[in-house]
Formats: sequence, C-alpha cells, structure tokens
Amino acid sequence: MGPSTTPAADAHTYGMPMPRLSLTRGVGSGPLDGAWWPRCAVLELELPSLVDELEPVPDAQVRVTVDLSDWPDAPRTVMAPGRVIAVEPAGPGSGAHVITLDCGTVGRLVLLVVPPGESAGTAARLLAAADDGRPRGRAGETE
Repeated sequence: MGPSTTPAADAHTYGMPMPRLSLTRGVGSGPLDGAWWPRCAVLELELPSLVDELEPVPDAQVRVTVDLSDWPDAPRTVMAPGRVIAVEPAGPGSGAHVITLDCGTVGRLVLLVVPPGESAGTAARLLAAADDGRPRGRAGETE
C-alpha cells in the first residue's frame, strides 16, 4: 500500500474558542461595557478570541490596557490571526479586574474581568449583571 494522504477537508485545524463574554445593553452608556470570563490567566491565549469577537475588521488596530495585578506576565504584544494586538499596562489607580480595549472601528470598550478560577455560579451572575447593565459586586468577590 502507498502512503496515505488526508484530504484537505479532513485536515485538523485549530479554531479559537468563543470568548465567555457578555456585553451591556447600550454599550457606552455606563462605566462598564460588559464582562469577560477568560478560561485561563495566560493573556496571549485568551486575548485573540476576545478581540476577534469585538473587532470585526481583521486589519483594524487594537490596543489593550490591562492591570498588571491581574496579568503580571502580560506581553507587550499578542499575535492573533491577521493582527498584532498592542498591550499596555494600566496606570496607577486603575480599576482592578478591568480590561480596556481600544478597537479601531468599534471604539473603546471597558470590560470587567471575571478571574478564570472563579466559580461558575459567581461568573454566571457577573456575566448576567453585565448584560442587564447593572454590574453587581466586583470580580473575585462572592455574595
């Protein structure tokens, strides 16, 4: 028998998982535009799918500001399919558990970051609160 070949249709490709994200109705009407629950604490693994979901134009510039207490090993850039995402540390006095995305075509979005290790119940509550426009509590706190 000759070598086996795999048709292109059967080739394995990697697809980024959909971000666990909830946007506030009427984005831009309050201090937070939504909430995001990353699966892990490695920004370069999580950020591409978040940006892909929020910025529909592949070559649009995107700059992200993160709190280094949440992302202590944050790189200065993150490579994503079709784009390079600039990452900057937040200045002093920034709100903990928040990520700011400056997207080329969408504008500025401020998201509450639910810590990856948070319980599913608390994360669901925070994501739902972001959806109705009234975030309750802070990420990392339980009732």
